[in-house]
Amino acid sequence: MDEMLDEKELERKMKKAQKAKEKEEKKLKAQEKAKKFQAQASASDGSKKEKKVKKRGTEDENPEDFVDPVTPDGEKKQLSSQMAKQYNPNMVEKSWYGWWEKSKFFVADEDSSKPPFVIVLPPPNVTGALHIGHALTAAIQDAIIRWRRMSGYNALWIPGMDHAGIATQVVVEKKLMRERKLSRHDIGREEFVSEVWKWKNQYGGTILTQERRLGASLDWSRECFTMDEKRSIAVTEAFVRLHKEGLIYRDNRLVNWDCTLRTAISDIEVEYKEIKEETFLKVPGYSKPVQFGVIHSFAYQLEGGLGEIVVATTRIETMLGDVAIAIHSKDERYKHLHGKYAVHPFNGRRLPIICDDVLVDPSFGTGAVKITPAHDPNDFEVGKRHKLEFINIFTDDGKINRNGGPKFEGMLRFTAREEVIKALDALGLYRDCQKNEMNLGLCSRSNEVVEPMIKPQWFVSCDEMARAAVEAVKSKKIEIIPQQYQDDWFRWLNNIRDWCVSRQLWWGHRTPAWYVTLEDDPIKDMGFYNDHWVVARNETDALSEAKAKFHGKGFKIAQDPDVLDTWFSSGLFPLTTLGWPDDTADFRVFYPTSVLETGHDILFFWVARMVMLGMKLGGDVPFRKVYLHPMIRDAHGRKMSKSLGNVIDPLEVINGVSLENLHKRLEEGNLDLSELAIAKEGQKKDFPDGIAECGADALRFALIAYTAQSDKINLDIQRVVGYRQWCNKLWNAIRFAMGKLGDNYTPPTSISVQIIPPVCKWILSVLNKAVLKTVSAMELYKFSDATSAVYFWWLSQLCDVFIEAIKPYFFNDSKEFESERAASRAALWICLDTGLRLLHPFMPYVTEELWQRLPQAEDAQNHPSFAKLLLLSLLKGNGGNKEWTNDQIESDMKIVLETVTKVRSLRPATDKNEKRAVLALCWTPQAKNLIESYDFLITTLASLSSIKILNDMDAMPTGCAIGVVNEHLSVYLELQGALNAEAESEKLRKKKDELEKLKTNLEMKMSASGYKEKAPPSKQEEDLKKLTSLMEELTIVRKAEEDLELAINREN
Repeated sequence: MDEMLDEKELERKMKKAQKAKEKEEKKLKAQEKAKKFQAQASASDGSKKEKKVKKRGTEDENPEDFVDPVTPDGEKKQLSSQMAKQYNPNMVEKSWYGWWEKSKFFVADEDSSKPPFVIVLPPPNVTGALHIGHALTAAIQDAIIRWRRMSGYNALWIPGMDHAGIATQVVVEKKLMRERKLSRHDIGREEFVSEVWKWKNQYGGTILTQERRLGASLDWSRECFTMDEKRSIAVTEAFVRLHKEGLIYRDNRLVNWDCTLRTAISDIEVEYKEIKEETFLKVPGYSKPVQFGVIHSFAYQLEGGLGEIVVATTRIETMLGDVAIAIHSKDERYKHLHGKYAVHPFNGRRLPIICDDVLVDPSFGTGAVKITPAHDPNDFEVGKRHKLEFINIFTDDGKINRNGGPKFEGMLRFTAREEVIKALDALGLYRDCQKNEMNLGLCSRSNEVVEPMIKPQWFVSCDEMARAAVEAVKSKKIEIIPQQYQDDWFRWLNNIRDWCVSRQLWWGHRTPAWYVTLEDDPIKDMGFYNDHWVVARNETDALSEAKAKFHGKGFKIAQDPDVLDTWFSSGLFPLTTLGWPDDTADFRVFYPTSVLETGHDILFFWVARMVMLGMKLGGDVPFRKVYLHPMIRDAHGRKMSKSLGNVIDPLEVINGVSLENLHKRLEEGNLDLSELAIAKEGQKKDFPDGIAECGADALRFALIAYTAQSDKINLDIQRVVGYRQWCNKLWNAIRFAMGKLGDNYTPPTSISVQIIPPVCKWILSVLNKAVLKTVSAMELYKFSDATSAVYFWWLSQLCDVFIEAIKPYFFNDSKEFESERAASRAALWICLDTGLRLLHPFMPYVTEELWQRLPQAEDAQNHPSFAKLLLLSLLKGNGGNKEWTNDQIESDMKIVLETVTKVRSLRPATDKNEKRAVLALCWTPQAKNLIESYDFLITTLASLSSIKILNDMDAMPTGCAIGVVNEHLSVYLELQGALNAEAESEKLRKKKDELEKLKTNLEMKMSASGYKEKAPPSKQEEDLKKLTSLMEELTIVRKAEEDLELAINREN
């Protein structure tokens, strides 16, 4: 289910992971950590004005007090006695996961009375290593499952791995050839399968270890593998049951054939390369590139001296299998040819001229179409409609077989292409070659050009199950999010084709079907008679079935050598992970699962098949919701590609990597020299300094925040770096709190909002709203909205406003601010405790570490970790804590913060934070009261020496920069000779122009025809208020312009 890694790359990944582990172990040594701290200690802690009260001076600091002691594997992390002065993701993210896992914090209880919430991890390939798509999946799913676990659910997230039939077989075959110079055919099926199991046990599953590095809170006690014993039994049972119901059958049909792997492949394993013009491509097995992007025209001679008929094709070699020529029944050019025949130039085969108005467009080309039913999907349907012969001209390895004629037999198909053209030209039948745009199907595993081939295979009849899957979405039994993909769901399932589940591989679930060869069968070839198959759970049952079917006849049975499509077993995953077909406690409690989260690219190939199989075999839909995340591109919107050098390894984002090592990774790959140069140049442009160490938390948060882009994510690593810097803000907020709360602080069980300072009332009110927004967003699967709500509250309200606002209360221990200090401590602790709980699902490591340092509340007594802590125990019901909600305070603070922002914007760029005085011109009593009430807060946040209130009768001050806050309030910042009158005048002019434009647009809207009749009264009232406000604000700006001009004139 993922991109396959080649053997060299996989080994490189393994070695890299081992080196990283050894490096971490070395870093655990206290001496090295102490040195690291000393380097950190030389940096500024970002606190330039506030002097933290300490029990001893900084000169007495012991560096080892800031270093975490070594934590034994699986034990709770031991924290340093002092918090490091800066956030370090590598240090913070150590040890926590081992403790979480050993403590079984992620294990769900089938006997729990809590409501279940279940997610199945899309099983990554056993050959895979972590890529950015996995990181996105893990980040989203872990946020969901941690959220539900902390919200009181019996949360279960099931890990598993897919056996990845083709991918794994290719890896082991390459290894076998490299190490022993043997093919799988040389050692035989049994020994080869044994070799694959050895490889799986040694190398497979690397990705699940890497999932732990991301912090994925999976229930590892329920880990499964699609080819373990329980899953294998379930796959067999599913096949047998579906066959008994007539939903699995055997037939000769067209499949996607890979001539290199010699197997049918699924549609999802076919990647289409868009070709605009004549192009030469490397194809496995050919010494020189093969021509594509052209269309060849040639003529067939008609019987009876009727002349010739010209056809065109991009695959001229397939003419060796032509059995007819199709025309449109109403095409006047060919009316005289109805019922006539053409003659094949190489074998004399008579080709009937048939009328097929479904296929033929008379306006396209010559209006005549060659028909090769065994090698083209459209021709296959024509062949069925007209009962034509199906002639396969290719061997399994892509050579011309005897049906192609002795002249071409044994040639590789693209070699035959050239020879057919020469032969036609020699007969005078070849006409021309023209440029032709096309989509060329390539196997994603082998890069082989896919060949449509007719093969006897096992198929799943999908019509009935597809109708049920359509109805499940229509009836809302399943909700697809984003909703835009519902139409795709209906379109695909309403036009579904039967599913080929046979694969000509050795690694996979052996098809539970046996061919019965009767003693009196004229032809003994296996599979020759389609009605000689029996399907059973084992060979003993197969013998019984054969005896019943062919009573009294002598026979032998042999199991189908093919295996089943990997997607068949993964399509059963929600069932088999919970114990189906057995009636297990897990199945009774946890099925159906709650949500399936995956990329929208496998909506049909995996999600739809899970729904069809789950409803048919499990009796209900396999999940209630489907959340489809976007596909990740690079910052420029390009698909990630090794040849572009823009593939992002999430572990390199987590741990950091130099440009040199990025280049080294490219050099270890399979790029040719020209591709390598392009890729290196791309890396140099995008990552000139490499990638900074960001940590798992910052990467997770960034990826989840990006999900607002519902189709594609253009991932800019600098955004991840920004969130890593934000983690430092969180770190410093807790450091500040630890200094202000003190060592023996007892958290409050409640807080009386009536008697606390306004800024404390405000922070609790906006916290309550942030919680409600986050809860609502998580419930609606709008994860980007959730991260935005949390981020804005932490950064813009808690850190930038509240913490800065309360600092003056702690400058000394004077009694003047004693009650404010107590209230601020209580509000600060509540904010940090609740804020960390809110953030934990997105950033589990840093929040766990910071929360462990906070004084603990009563509800945390029985919960040693965030992983088991209730999310919002301090908030009551769906409406949040209504006592905290204070719309008036929020309205006042909005104006206060606008005032602070305006004052800050008036400071000249050269200002060195000098405290200056502000004069506030208040046009209403309400504005005057607000400034008086929040004088201390504005002075603190804007770093002012004083605020003086003016009214419209006072003389306007000189030497001031002027700013309009709103229609009721203007501010004048005293600059004492630093005023740039021209610049201030320009600011006011721009503000006036902006307001006049808004006013004009609103007036035009309100005077438009039909406005009064169509716009709701509430909207008309809102617009009128807005217009009045704009006019009042314009008046103030114009007055400010006049005041500035007068002040300038007085000075002159």
